[in-house]
Amino acid sequence: MIHPSAIIDPSAVIADDVKIGPFTVIGAGVEIGPGCEIASHVVINGPTRIGNNNRIFQFASVGEEPQDKKYHGEDTLLEIGDNNLIRESVTINRGTVQGGGLTRIGNNNWIMAYVHIAHDCLVGNDNIFANNASLAGHVLIDDYVILGGFTLVSQFNYLGSYSFSAMGSVISRNIPPYVLVSGHMAKPVGVNVEGLRRHQYSDKQIRNIRQAYKLIYRSGLKLEEAQQSLMKIEQESDELESLKDFLNKQEGGIIR
Repeated sequence: MIHPSAIIDPSAVIADDVKIGPFTVIGAGVEIGPGCEIASHVVINGPTRIGNNNRIFQFASVGEEPQDKKYHGEDTLLEIGDNNLIRESVTINRGTVQGGGLTRIGNNNWIMAYVHIAHDCLVGNDNIFANNASLAGHVLIDDYVILGGFTLVSQFNYLGSYSFSAMGSVISRNIPPYVLVSGHMAKPVGVNVEGLRRHQYSDKQIRNIRQAYKLIYRSGLKLEEAQQSLMKIEQESDELESLKDFLNKQEGGIIR
């Protein structure tokens, strides 16, 4: 059902069962898949592609131009996957040509009120961003990441899967998988054990991760030395392989 007061550009492609509330504006180049619910007073501009079964609450601004002085009207893109919850007054900007032209949100993300996701961010699946968390441009986030309320992530940072930030954290470096951070500026304070247990990690897997954490943060080794030590750990486990991959891919250094 589309409310009669909603303004829909003729070029927008909207599945038949999409619900759109009063005074919402859907611009040119927008595609919205089946099962979506768009509340009142939402603005969605394109080019933006929204998948299936997403809920977008009132006063959200989705697919607006990037807040970047290098942007000069190019047709960059925002892609949103399936089953995302986007709460009140969230802002998500399209990409820039210089950053690859794409902002992407994956599936099953819980994005709470007043969150800002800037241009060229690439967000994975099953993440939770609490109220007023903000991502600057070009941030990369893997899966199952939790950002506490009012967390700020500066540009070009990379947050690994199952990492966790406490409320009010200011993140200026990459965060490896499984690491819990807190503070301004944020510092590592341990392993996200509770999150791992909630996702059925075994006691043995958690012990492996804690051993790796101690190598990186408690052994006094430089990062390169800690990486070499990690390579020598005999356990062939997916959780350690993902940590090793992250450390090899990240650029600019990890939070220390």
